[in-house]
Amino acid sequence: MLGVSVDSANSHKQFCAREGLNFKLLADTDYKVTTEYGSLTNMGAAKFAARLIFPNKHSEEVLSALTDLQK
Repeated sequence: MLGVSVDSANSHKQFCAREGLNFKLLADTDYKVTTEYGSLTNMGAAKFAARLIFPNKHSEEVLSALTDLQK
């Protein structure tokens, strides 16, 4: 699992330590990754990465279920 946030790497270190997280957080301070994945969100003047999940296995299950429904 990989998390992406527009916050700095130092901010991520503090957040992971405080919350006991054991996965990597990418510091996307230039908004390139969040923009590419369509997760950059604006709330007034503040920009942040929306919480999205991109699981491969789940996607396959959803596509299979849709195929079954179309039969």
